[in-house]
Amino acid sequence: MYSTGMSTAERLIESTRELLWDRGYVGTSPKAILERAGAGQGSMYHHFKGKPDLALAAIRRTAEEMRATAGEALGRPGTPYERIEAYLRRERDVLRGCPVGRLTMDPDIIASDTLRAPVDETLDWIRERLAGIVEEGKEQGQFAPSLDGEQIAAAILAAVQGGYVLARASRSPAAFDAAVTGVLSLLAPQPTRA
Repeated sequence: MYSTGMSTAERLIESTRELLWDRGYVGTSPKAILERAGAGQGSMYHHFKGKPDLALAAIRRTAEEMRATAGEALGRPGTPYERIEAYLRRERDVLRGCPVGRLTMDPDIIASDTLRAPVDETLDWIRERLAGIVEEGKEQGQFAPSLDGEQIAAAILAAVQGGYVLARASRSPAAFDAAVTGVLSLLAPQPTRA
């Protein structure tokens, strides 16, 4: 499953990331982590203090990856609308759900300030980036001056996360696509009247 050059610690982190996404914190047992990683008994405790420490490393890695992917779309050349569109339309495994957003549904992660911190920081980071792009669009006259960047950013992020939920519930990516198209239609620059 993992490359032969990957260290045991890396295999443990990657295994935990996948299991957290699929099963949540409680369903991610040390035994399942070790089996998926192809690691021997005690490997987890050799590299990490225990399951919470390993889960934190996995959550941080997932959060970093999500920020990098979102940052790539939001930081590309183009108008503010085009950059938001690139973020919303980027390739995703929609039916699997958001690896960070799904963690917010896990009571054990939400109850832990330590485990929740990378999740909260990532969602805040994306909201701040989106809000800045909306404000940039307002300054350029692309978006209506009455728009509040922070509110629009929250609405975009809510549409993405809600789109995942709708797609998973219906077992169809069409629900996610409809949410994305709806947000973009609300943001689409209006032609100026002569």
